[in-house]
Amino acid sequence: MSALRSKVAVLKTSPRTVLRDYHELMNLAGYQDVIAKDADTALKINISWHFFFPGSSTTPWQLEGVIRALKADGYDPDLIHGCHNRTVVIDAHLGERENKQINVLESHGLRNIHLYEGEEWVRIQDAVGDLTKQFLCLNQVYPQGFMIPRRFIGENIIHLPTVKTHVFTTTTGTMKNAFGGLLNERRHWTHPVIHETLVDLLMIQKKIHRGVFAVMDGTFAGDGPGPRCMIPHVKNVILASADQTAIDAVAARMMGFDPLDIKYIRLAHEHGLGCGDPRQIEIVGDQEAATENWHFIGPFQNMTFASRMQHYIYWGPLRKPIEWSLKTVLAPWAYLASVLYHDSFWYPVRGRRMMQEVLASDWGRLFANWEKVRPDQQGYPDVGQQPARLPRAGWSAFGQSLKILATCLREAPELAARRRRAASPAAR
Repeated sequence: MSALRSKVAVLKTSPRTVLRDYHELMNLAGYQDVIAKDADTALKINISWHFFFPGSSTTPWQLEGVIRALKADGYDPDLIHGCHNRTVVIDAHLGERENKQINVLESHGLRNIHLYEGEEWVRIQDAVGDLTKQFLCLNQVYPQGFMIPRRFIGENIIHLPTVKTHVFTTTTGTMKNAFGGLLNERRHWTHPVIHETLVDLLMIQKKIHRGVFAVMDGTFAGDGPGPRCMIPHVKNVILASADQTAIDAVAARMMGFDPLDIKYIRLAHEHGLGCGDPRQIEIVGDQEAATENWHFIGPFQNMTFASRMQHYIYWGPLRKPIEWSLKTVLAPWAYLASVLYHDSFWYPVRGRRMMQEVLASDWGRLFANWEKVRPDQQGYPDVGQQPARLPRAGWSAFGQSLKILATCLREAPELAARRRRAASPAAR
């Protein structure tokens, strides 16, 4: 561990002051000591669901607050860009529209980079060298190696996760936010060793990035079988830190968990990659907010059918008969099953009821009226009267899910690889 004590900034916020609060938060956490002004800075946007669901994905005010803080502190907008990954079950282009992230980037004239579209990827051995010898699991998962985006090498990254639970890792936050960006679309191969994977990815980040920082939004927070089918709550907190392990630990404690009981946090702490023990973390900002205990029930008490099946496949009785298929051309069955359950069934049928209470909150109204509200230097003095309504609910969400199914099949990496082989001259 570093001789310097890990520091996490925590503040209470409201729509009225959220922009000022994000600026204060980032400086309390010392982001200017970490994020170099002469390097490109990627804002790693989190889209855990392409449909809007409170607590699931980066909020527009989170992105707006971070961009305004950077610009106010002299960072060149030409060196700042939004950054998206892709998965076979999440449509990032749909997600950035439905979650109103693209609105923010366009209003500031920033670049918006999708890592799977025209970006060069390089072999991990070429990017980090002998660091691969320290990996806990990735050498076993990918014996032939894997690729990471070249543009990440030497670039700053600011992660923009939310406070929520996760059916694979108990909680998810900053460390998990690197998962999509650093691993290719066969990242589901790592699910049986997901905790060790997150530690390996943190090692990689520390090696390749000029600076790593995290700004976490807990205005909405999600409990239950996340990162999608959750119970959202209004919690009015925001967090920031240069220590990815520490910010996840503080968020976990606020949700009501012992961070050192969560394997990925404990492993990162034990390997000196950050501080996972809240007793050793310096809290700056609102001390009282940082000690809140929300008593979340976590992801495992009321699991959905889909999350139970995932557990059976990756860690339970279905692992031997089924898990092997996820590493073959048969894998798209799992992508289709996920889309059918989450997008075609759960969101249209249950999503509206789960979200109803928080959509009527100030944050829900701010989201609903995002295109109309006019901020001042502090935040949003008037969030409008219209509560958030879901354009993607009922039959609308079901219809959109069918389009996602088609995209899922078209972009499945196993099928794409087969098409490439069939089209190659050697195949002819």
